[in-house]
Amino acid sequence: MERYLFVIDYQKDFVDGALGFPGAETLDPAIAQAVRAYGKGRVFFTRDTHFENYLQTREGRNLPVIHCVKGTPGWQLYGETARALEEVEAVGIDKLSFGMDLSDPAVSRLLPPRADEIRLVGLVSNICVVSNAVVLQSRYPEASISVDALCTASFDPALHQKVLDVLEGLQVQVLNR
Repeated sequence: MERYLFVIDYQKDFVDGALGFPGAETLDPAIAQAVRAYGKGRVFFTRDTHFENYLQTREGRNLPVIHCVKGTPGWQLYGETARALEEVEAVGIDKLSFGMDLSDPAVSRLLPPRADEIRLVGLVSNICVVSNAVVLQSRYPEASISVDALCTASFDPALHQKVLDVLEGLQVQVLNR
């Protein structure tokens, strides 16, 4: 069985930086534990990646908070999760938007050829986690896809609960709700 873990955007700017929010840091031990449990060859992570022109992009015009600029401290992965990802030699995917760009051959080459089970964890549940769940459903239409509710969160708790409902409506299993 081909099982993979995707850690979505668990970066400093989303935890304790420009877009950080209370509670995001509490996910760190559980995400790090999941990374280590999946182990080498089974873990991928995404990094929200922007550049100096961020405010001139569609996202920047709609969310005018500079964050995750490539190479800055806020772009770096956070805490124990960062160490765990390094230990298991996780595969990193820099993404310029909410979801991974599967039309980019460089991204497609990094992903496994097939997957039976995919679990997503990370931030932010109602933006990049849900976007990547949909992207991965498109890439692996027969895979069982899940999101661990104990390993994801949002700056808006009500919206977080709504997106968990939406994920279930998209046939994504929500664990530990």
